[in-house]
Formats: sequence, C-alpha cells, structure tokens
Amino acid sequence: MIFKQFYLGCLAHASYLIGSEGEAAVIDPQRDVDQYIDEASAAGLKIKYVIETHFHADFVSGHRELAARTGAEIVFGRRADPAFPFHPVGDGDELRLGDVRLRFIETPGHTPEGISILAVRAADPTAVQRLFTGDTLFIGDVGRPDLIGSKGFSAEQMAAMLYDSLHDKLLGLPDAVEVYPAHGAGSLCGRNMSRETMSTIGEQRKFNYALQPMAREAFVAMMTTDLPEAPAYFSKDAELNRTGAGALDDPDHVPPLPATEVADRQRAGALVLDVRGSAAYGAGHIAGAINIGLGGQFASWAGSLISMGTRVILVAEDQDGVSEALVRLARVGIESVEGYLDGGVYSWYAAGLPTLATPQMPVDELHARIEEGAPLRVLDVRRAGEYASGHVPGAVSIPLSDLKAAPPTWDPAAPTAVVCGSGYRSSAGTSILETLGFQELYNVVGGTAAWTAAGYPVETPA
Repeated sequence: MIFKQFYLGCLAHASYLIGSEGEAAVIDPQRDVDQYIDEASAAGLKIKYVIETHFHADFVSGHRELAARTGAEIVFGRRADPAFPFHPVGDGDELRLGDVRLRFIETPGHTPEGISILAVRAADPTAVQRLFTGDTLFIGDVGRPDLIGSKGFSAEQMAAMLYDSLHDKLLGLPDAVEVYPAHGAGSLCGRNMSRETMSTIGEQRKFNYALQPMAREAFVAMMTTDLPEAPAYFSKDAELNRTGAGALDDPDHVPPLPATEVADRQRAGALVLDVRGSAAYGAGHIAGAINIGLGGQFASWAGSLISMGTRVILVAEDQDGVSEALVRLARVGIESVEGYLDGGVYSWYAAGLPTLATPQMPVDELHARIEEGAPLRVLDVRRAGEYASGHVPGAVSIPLSDLKAAPPTWDPAAPTAVVCGSGYRSSAGTSILETLGFQELYNVVGGTAAWTAAGYPVETPA
C-alpha cells in the first residue's frame, strides 16, 4: 500500500493519496491539485478515483479539475446531489485499488451525505487498517452538526444522526484501526480538535470527550450548545463544491497596477488587502487597507472577513507573496482579485500617497501602562472560548469575525490596544478598526501567549 497525507496548515485541512499496484485514489483534495498528480506519477500510480467524504464548507475542492486531468471517477456518498456525474457509494460498497479495498460506511451527522472510508489489505487482513473519517470524527472532537441548515435539517436532527454514526458504526471498529480526519486544530468544522493529524479508534474511545458513554439526548444537547457562528463563506463554498469549481487560474494573469490606479480603484470601492506580516504592516501601510498576513491561517480569515465578490487589490512583499495569496484566496472561493500594487508599498510612498502606521506594543509596555492606570482600552479579538480560558485583566471581548459588524462602543479617539493569541489576528483587528475611524491603535506583539509567558496575571470570567 502506498499512502501519503497532505496537510495544509492554512486551512487545517488534510487530504490523502492511497494506492496499490499502479492504481490510486485521492480523498478530499484541496483546490490546487498538482501535488496529487506529481505524487502519483512519481509512485507509478494512475489516479482512478477522486473521493469526497462530503460537501466541504470551509474550502473549495479540486475534485472536478483533478478528475478532468486524470480521467478519474468522482465518488460521493449516495445521498449527495452534485450537479455533475458521480459514482455513488453506500454502506458496505467497495472499490478496488490493486490489493487495497476501500470499504464505505455512511456516516451522516456533519452533513447528510457524509461517508467514511476503511482501507484494508485484501491479501493481509491482519495489516493495519486506515479509516478516513472526513468531518465525522476528528482527533479529539467530532464534526459540527449545524452547518447545513439550508438543507432542511435542524442541528438537533443532524446531531442525532452523528450520534448513531459514531456509536453504531465507527466505535464498533477495532481499537487498532488508524483514524485520519479531514481537518485539525484551527478548523471551524469542530470545537476541540487536536493538533495531532492521526490517531486510533482506541485512543479516541478513551480520550475524545464526544465519544464518552452518554445517552443520545445528552449528546445532542452537548453538540448543539455554544457553537461558534459559522463564517458566511461556508454556505457559498459548499455550493461551489456541489456544482464543482473550475480549474484554478494561473496566478500570472493578475496584472500589476501603479499606485495612482490602486488609489483610484480604492476610492471606487475596491478593498486593498495587505498580506504582509504584522510588523511590516504596522511600520507603514495604505490607509484603509485590511491586513491578513500570509504567515497564519490566511485563507480561513480571508474567507471570514472578505465578502464573496468583493473587488480586491493585493499588497505583498514581493511577487512570490502575490502568487501565494492568489492561490490561497482561490482555495476559499475568492477569485475577484483585480490586480496587485506594482512595486509594493514602496511605490505608494514614492507617489506621495497617504499612509498610516500601527505601533507594535510589547506585553511589557502593555503591562506597565495598565499598572500606571494609563487611559488605554484593551480589546481581545480571540474567540469566546479562548477569552474565557484567561485574558488580560480588563480586556473586552469581541471576536475578530464580529468586529466589523459590532465594534467597540467606546470613543474611537481613545487609545486602544488589540490583543489575540499571538499578534496575528490582532493585527487584522487593528486594520478593521482603522477603517471604522479608530485613531490611536496598538497591536500587542506575541498576544496573550507572550503575556502569560511573562508571568503577568490573567483574568477569567466568574
């Protein structure tokens, strides 16, 4: 058996290539598919199947392009309704790849059409079996049941299906079966995912909070309480995956734009997206630009903070940054980039156009200013659960995804320090507040992690 996991940290997404005797399948592919084709070619494999465990909501899949380029069949669970021909599979169905058998298990709950795939060696039934669980079972968590309300199911109905899929099907497998999910820590498809990218049924049976013995009613209540709001782009990406996205465009088709034209387009409503790191952005940036750095979970946050169809102009460190941003935006369905600032921010300076700076505040300075009673507001833009686990004393919580719609109510002229876990989301937060008229902003370097590492006190809700 030939096997490889491809882990995309930007989206906390895992996809897989599995093959035997010259035949292969790709499971849950990302939008850009060259790596699967290259890996299969290097191993002497022909991709025979492209298998989707469900209609993904948090990224755009490359299943149609991969199938078109390789001649592979696209496989979905039998309850799926894609707008293109596919190979439907249900409980007990099998597909062959040389000596490998892919055995399908219907596991609705995260979505109605969800499937899991058990890979077994026909010639050696005692060999380790691999289970590809999609978004049904994660490492340390299970899939959210609330992302498909438009399909006519309530979150409670989906949670009940999920309970049955887990307890009646997956937990009936031997403890030694290896578990390979479609997502890891950082994905909004679950709530408590581990940073580990594989486990076993036995380990999950012991340590996964959602798999502990409990009545269905208790499980349903637990899985439908205190769920974070799903980003607006999720429903759009799920529909793109149902219809099938086209081939990924060549990043080189996006034109360079002179600074004066960028300024004109910005005035006409285009969004300037600065993809540099927080330090470079803070040192000087185009007034009104939004900062989402390439160094973090760029694609997820771009999908959350930028509406589909928004006209976008990129500002990057260099041409490589432009190309990387274009691919990563396309992975979440944002393909409305009109161009990029030719020469980067230096060309903007040279044209004499207005710039702003966002000072980077070390946690030592933040602590000193709080201790001396300086008139400084602290805004924590982490998710509610992160904030509840401990925060800078006196900090107000507004998650980054809510910031534009529900900004702080205090005077925009008040000095405001923005903090997150590391300084990445807080930089995006300062850029959003800047567009809303906040005037004296500071990005807290290192975030809450640096604050606690320095030994400063943290506050938790009562």
